[in-house]
Amino acid sequence: MNLRTPACLLAAASVLVISTAAFAEDTPTPPPSQTFALTDATALLEHGVQAASAEYQGRKAIRLTRDVPDSDGLAIVKGTNFRDGSIDVDLATNPAEPPGGGRPGFVGVAFRIGQDPSHAEIFYIRPGNSLAGDQARRNHAVQYVSSPHYGWEKLRRTWPAIYEAWADLTPLAWTHVRIEVHGRKAQLFLNGSPHPSLIIDGLKGEDLQGPVALWTYSEEESYFANLKIENAQPDPLQNGGDVAGNWDIQFLTDAGGLPGTFKLVRQDASVGGFYTGALGPNQPVYGTWRDGYMELTFSGVWPDEPGTVTATLAGWVDGDSAKGRVKVEGRADGVFAATRQK
Repeated sequence: MNLRTPACLLAAASVLVISTAAFAEDTPTPPPSQTFALTDATALLEHGVQAASAEYQGRKAIRLTRDVPDSDGLAIVKGTNFRDGSIDVDLATNPAEPPGGGRPGFVGVAFRIGQDPSHAEIFYIRPGNSLAGDQARRNHAVQYVSSPHYGWEKLRRTWPAIYEAWADLTPLAWTHVRIEVHGRKAQLFLNGSPHPSLIIDGLKGEDLQGPVALWTYSEEESYFANLKIENAQPDPLQNGGDVAGNWDIQFLTDAGGLPGTFKLVRQDASVGGFYTGALGPNQPVYGTWRDGYMELTFSGVWPDEPGTVTATLAGWVDGDSAKGRVKVEGRADGVFAATRQK
């Protein structure tokens, strides 16, 4: 069966397989609060790194190094199983190249790690970029990635300025990092500030729960101390929300609100259908679906202007609602919210 066009996808709606997958909590529930001094490497499970007890700037710590060039690795903290709550840790990095060079340093924290340790949510800092003379490089001082599918390259090119930001960091110095996570939203706080340096509303990883790890990059020494994890009552979320159906949708952008509707169907990972709204009637929609996460695109017409524009959406379906990021290339950027029609 040819399912490459939205019309064919709509005709095939009756044979869709609706996912009923839910998040399975098959790992032990951790205590409400956990504290790790991070002075004993035996408390860590190494994945592509070498962990050792060390001292940095007068503070006892764990040092991570990685021998493989131009790649990352992590050390899982044994006994952790984090879903919602907060993670506090002190970290520092000493790159092989001095500050101001091409290596700004990379050091961070991974959480909600999957059974395959390459699957993880990660916040990391690049202290050397904070003081760079080039503004674009300064804006890469703090970063979120979701390994392995959403690395910095994809996020930066697809959604500029959304998953990274500038922050006031001092190269080679200790930085206190606090990560607060609730459902699919996470915030990064630095050095005790009450204001987040980076907000991610729509974590992209497929795992809602998993261990916490120390994360580093090659060609540097990274140091970690004083890890504290506070586990909170989790948000009632589960993966697998299906995108098929009729939706009322609102784009809330820097160019104003753009209302519309979607009629969508899905077969396996392929999504198709039609959009009708402020960007035109019956515009074909194409996209993908992964365990409740959707990416959609369609062409339309910008109001009162000639020519076509391309709209791109990415976000999660949770029951009969969905939300995420939206951009209309060259015209608008913002968020969307959708409700399934009854």
